[in-house]
Amino acid sequence: MNSKPSGQVSLKERRRNDYRHFLSYRTRWSDNDQYSHINNSVYYHLFDSIVNAYLISHCEISPQTSSSIGLVVSSHCQFFSPLSFPEVLDLGLRVNHLGKSSVTYEVGIFREGSTEPAAVGGYTHVFVDAVSRKTSQIGEQTREGLQRLFVPSESGPGSKL
Repeated sequence: MNSKPSGQVSLKERRRNDYRHFLSYRTRWSDNDQYSHINNSVYYHLFDSIVNAYLISHCEISPQTSSSIGLVVSSHCQFFSPLSFPEVLDLGLRVNHLGKSSVTYEVGIFREGSTEPAAVGGYTHVFVDAVSRKTSQIGEQTREGLQRLFVPSESGPGSKL
């Protein structure tokens, strides 16, 4: 039974063209677990890698010197097909929600050249002052970079700029 709201796409139905930014990742032998596929924890490493690479190169965030930082407050992942070493993966990134102080990222993990995801997940950052850890608004340059990744929700309300 399909319980998703009318018009909403399930994560398994995502395709490569649903993502706005890509990063390649060459799997390593150490990514595999005892079952010869990529360990679940590695997927979260991949999410963190594409998000932070994007923030550094497109949002002028410097982990060592920025006055605000993003803290992960929730995360998720759905797995659709196994991946293993040696494969090259394409990591796709989009923003599903952009608030005053928070952003929700979605990452699609694709075999190189595939249009269907092997996994889809992501997390929510809440931006805080780097010293006090009090919630802070997303800076103008960071917001501009994140807006380029924003994809309006298929289900209507809930996502905003």
